[in-house]
Amino acid sequence: MSIDQNRLNEQLGKAIVDFGATYHAALTVIGDKLGLYKTLAASGPLTPGELAAKTGTAERYVMEWLSCQAAGGYVTYDPETKKFHLSEEQAFMLADETSPAFLPGAFQVAVSAIMSLPEIEKRFNTGEGFGWHEHRHGVFEGTERFFRPGYAANLMSSWIPALDGVEDKLRQGALVADVGCGHGASTILMAKTYPKSTFIGYDYHKPSVEWARKAAADEGVSGNTTFEVAASKNYPGTDFDLVTFFDCLHDMGDPAGASAHVLKSLSKDGAWMIVEPFANDNLEDNLNPVGRAYFGASTFICTPASLSQEVGAALGAQAGEARLREIVTKGGFSRFRRAAETPFNLIFEARP
Repeated sequence: MSIDQNRLNEQLGKAIVDFGATYHAALTVIGDKLGLYKTLAASGPLTPGELAAKTGTAERYVMEWLSCQAAGGYVTYDPETKKFHLSEEQAFMLADETSPAFLPGAFQVAVSAIMSLPEIEKRFNTGEGFGWHEHRHGVFEGTERFFRPGYAANLMSSWIPALDGVEDKLRQGALVADVGCGHGASTILMAKTYPKSTFIGYDYHKPSVEWARKAAADEGVSGNTTFEVAASKNYPGTDFDLVTFFDCLHDMGDPAGASAHVLKSLSKDGAWMIVEPFANDNLEDNLNPVGRAYFGASTFICTPASLSQEVGAALGAQAGEARLREIVTKGGFSRFRRAAETPFNLIFEARP
């Protein structure tokens, strides 16, 4: 065996980064949950003792946490003052939940998902699925916190306007089904923006539906928003002007069957908006940091979720446009186009 030392060192360097990142991810969740980031952002430079006092935490743990965060570039350290602070960019990413770059929710999803490592390991041997509902609560809550800022930044400003004639209908008063709504972030955002329209959020996960109902009440949109427990292939209602699927079609066991049901539920000139993780059609074009994040999530969450359901198509989070087009047209739709995109999402419009 001939080892190229330079290549080995390069590979070891990548592994060390990932080894540290595994711990760092969990510590990011702790910093978010205990308010360490938000306090740093609001207070300016602090010593570990000052941050601990402000957050009711133990100084020795906070010192170690800050050191890890500074080593990872998430917190800035000043060796002259021995204090730590967040730059504007770090605060925008870690402390501002309204920011489109807010990421602690993503770490919450990842850390909560890998708590199911023993169960997922067994599935590697059996090929069986692991349902969305079988995950820890942090997966559900983190998903809403991760996706909501991106939806808030793009949904009304660019995604809906990119659909043919849909925004006008929503302003005048339309009937909308948001399928796979989870905690209701997308449903509530649309309901607040288009008060003349009626929105129904559907999800098969009862605890998420209950959470969404409370969130709608808190946001003051219960008058034009309801949430019901129903799956993608049997949700009730017809003559919808718009049906939306946000980052969930690839999780479904029978996405073609779901497509066929959407078609039946739409009005004659209705539209289906499908938001999916960004992916190229060829595997080699997805071998990048974004692709790695999505493939990781897909291995723990998306693919097992689909395999736990009937058909078990297991599209995965990196299905790509060509595969999604095939699924949607198989369900009976005659028109399918890419309406918009971001570095993290593809937005499609399907018509009867």
